[in-house]
Amino acid sequence: MIFKIRIILDAEEDIFRDIEIEGDNTLEDLHNTITQSFGFLGNEMASFYTCDDRWNQEDEIPLFDMGEGEAPLRLMKDTFLKDILTEENPKLIYVYDFLSMWTFFVELADITAKEDGRSYPNLLFTFGELPDAPPEKKFESESDFDFDNPLESYEDLDFDENWN
Repeated sequence: MIFKIRIILDAEEDIFRDIEIEGDNTLEDLHNTITQSFGFLGNEMASFYTCDDRWNQEDEIPLFDMGEGEAPLRLMKDTFLKDILTEENPKLIYVYDFLSMWTFFVELADITAKEDGRSYPNLLFTFGELPDAPPEKKFESESDFDFDNPLESYEDLDFDENWN
């Protein structure tokens, strides 16, 4: 079975790649295909993350286990596409280079039969050029706390002024 996958850079402008890859390939094979299709050298750390249908990040599947004796992680080289990308769970998040945080949305578009004479993985379509630097992330704060001026008002603090 062949997985048709769209990989979208998390950016304002549309930048994506459509690929075909065999379902029996590992996430490490997908990682290599993504880095090649976007023009990365492939020499940086990377991880896939399972996610829900709203792209909320869940479990990490790293390229290498960098843990210090904790419970072993599921690694890319041991995880097959057909076991992680399904019609019920068609989405993954992919992060390449943890210093730059290139972030991609990976979505299963279709599962088809293997075509004779075609080699896989196969780059089907490219759209947009990768920028020189990763897009900046905007993190939403759930707090109304003003980090630039944290002690603007002492009246709201609950403490005894004559504590010492």
